[in-house]
Amino acid sequence: MRHFQYLSQELEQRLFYQLPQSFSKNSDKAWIAHGLGAALYMPATRARIAQDIVTKKHRGLMTMILCLEDSIEDERVPEAEHNIIQELTTLARYVANGVLEEEALPFLFIRVRNEEQMERLARGLDQSLRLVTGFVFPKFTSENGPRYLAVLAQLNGRYRTMLYGMPILESPVIMYKESRLNELQALLKLFLLYEEWILNIRIGATDFSGLFGLRRRPDETIYDVGVIADCFADLVNTFRREPYPFVLSGPVWEYFESQPSLQSFTGLLKEVRLDQLNGFIGKTIIHPTHIIPVQAMYTVSHEEYCDAKSILERGAGGVMKSTYSNKMNEAKPHYAWAKNVMQQSKIYGVLRHDKTSIDLLSHYKEVPHLGFYRS
Repeated sequence: MRHFQYLSQELEQRLFYQLPQSFSKNSDKAWIAHGLGAALYMPATRARIAQDIVTKKHRGLMTMILCLEDSIEDERVPEAEHNIIQELTTLARYVANGVLEEEALPFLFIRVRNEEQMERLARGLDQSLRLVTGFVFPKFTSENGPRYLAVLAQLNGRYRTMLYGMPILESPVIMYKESRLNELQALLKLFLLYEEWILNIRIGATDFSGLFGLRRRPDETIYDVGVIADCFADLVNTFRREPYPFVLSGPVWEYFESQPSLQSFTGLLKEVRLDQLNGFIGKTIIHPTHIIPVQAMYTVSHEEYCDAKSILERGAGGVMKSTYSNKMNEAKPHYAWAKNVMQQSKIYGVLRHDKTSIDLLSHYKEVPHLGFYRS
């Protein structure tokens, strides 16, 4: 599985200087953490999940999160659990019968309500659990987190598989200034203890905004909401500094149109760019029309690739003029940035020198759900 693999060979050659590389659930953790792309949420009550995966209904889909929490009513939880077990068992049968290669599966996560539900689902799935990449833990704090992570560790040992955890930070104890820093330090210690299984850390901007009765409009970004941006800065300062290995994922984009145009994605594309600028990679989405625009924004420009390559080759220090002769590249302070760019270039590819992410969008054709594409 790789990003943009649905493009024709002709379009790949026209758009990419370096193609994305393939990876899977069994790849290095850092590759998966950086490569989830647009993570599509869907209620766990949804029918035909397995069929939609086999038929590649959502072109470009790399990551799917089946939600048992806020997206379904409390009384439908047993039905949703049963549906997940049935659909993933069906998917395992497709793999066993050769209808679908396991390596071609999207990354599948289950958002649970509590650790008891994790245990129950694992028992119900049994050997089909190997198709699951991990679990998503809502409203994660230093108080409830140890229980989630202890069960995750037990499941990995019991089923001899690799199940990752993705905590969602969205609780008042993290948002409110007077408790935030102590809570973040407690979470950092917890995450370091379970580092092997923490895939990335996700941020619940909708819950954070709701604490203050705030909501961004479709032409605005979450970074325009000052109190939220302030919290985001502390999250990056805690979890993204050296030598900590954690990946932070961008918050959900909650607007969509059934017949979108390129203009209707202006706010989303701006926010993804600001996500990257502020240290976040990947994004939670709630509509399949967001998959391709979000992932297009993670392609690496030829200029950035050349800068990163020259910085890493220099290594020992010093200052140099960029390949494009338009900036100063300083080897030591830009080194960590360059490493991130090179990893991103392998996962999402490098565009040709005369192409941008918008060019990538404009040249797709026959992409379902997106009316603004042209050949």
